[in-house]
Amino acid sequence: MRAVLIESEGAAPRLVEDADESLLSGDIGLDVLASGLNYKDGMALAGTGIARTHPLIPGIDLVGRVTDAAETADGRFSAGDLVILNGDGIGESVHGGFATRARVRPDALVRLPATLSPDRAAAIGTAGFTAMLAVLALEDGGVTPESGDVLVTGASGGAGSIAVALLAGRGFRVLASTGRTEENGEYLRELGAAEVLDRRELSEQPGRPLQSQRFAAAIDGVGSTTLANVLAQTTWGGTVAAYGMAQGPDLPATVLPFILRGVTLAGINSVQCPLPLRERAWDALAGELDPELLDGMTTAIGLSEVIDHAPRILAGEVRGRTVVEVDQ
Repeated sequence: MRAVLIESEGAAPRLVEDADESLLSGDIGLDVLASGLNYKDGMALAGTGIARTHPLIPGIDLVGRVTDAAETADGRFSAGDLVILNGDGIGESVHGGFATRARVRPDALVRLPATLSPDRAAAIGTAGFTAMLAVLALEDGGVTPESGDVLVTGASGGAGSIAVALLAGRGFRVLASTGRTEENGEYLRELGAAEVLDRRELSEQPGRPLQSQRFAAAIDGVGSTTLANVLAQTTWGGTVAAYGMAQGPDLPATVLPFILRGVTLAGINSVQCPLPLRERAWDALAGELDPELLDGMTTAIGLSEVIDHAPRILAGEVRGRTVVEVDQ
């Protein structure tokens, strides 16, 4: 088994060509076909607290082929099935997708939709899955294209890029906020953004608790001051779906947007997402996400390149999605 391994807390990750497969545990055995590089993976590889056990194979998502299903599994899967797994603790508290083999619980496994190839499913990965969960939260909150503009913060990252594409595909007028407007502006417009905003408009200082109403809804991957200002600028009855904390975990806001404008703050958790919602999200992704747009935002790297890419994704230098080809 070939794997990226973090052997102990504080140890530097390394690529192991002959890792011991007995490290793995779980009812479902998989040949890993591909994985994706996510922000959380960068944190795990950098030793910033995501890894909850050691030794650990990082990688919070994977696409695989079932090789065996133990008798204790729930019977939904058999050898040869193609499956997707996002979150459920892999890459954090149990071994994850940066390896050629995996053993996992069946509880969060989703069958690969027939219209998606393994590589495209890996390109969507946890970032795209999270983006769709956020889009569905807006849908469930009653937000429609007629409601008004929808903001996406951290728009040039993996989840942000897919959120822009999904919202535009649904007919929304999308405002995309990024820290690199000149570098990423054209890219975001190609994904469907109507306007590209400099993130400093929202990130530099907390504004008044209630500000001019600009956004009918928003998808936020930044947190902190940015999210506080987004909430303060959301229109009456709007929904803000929050999935990340790239700027920080704090929220220097007041209750005023919630009690005076009826704004809803919806938290997005892709790790502990129940299976029916997982299946709903993946069915929607397979049906809605333009494969050409997905291909255009995707870069492929080998397993041997993962460790070097971790600092880049943490520094915000990785645009779109990165597929990890575990046999390379």
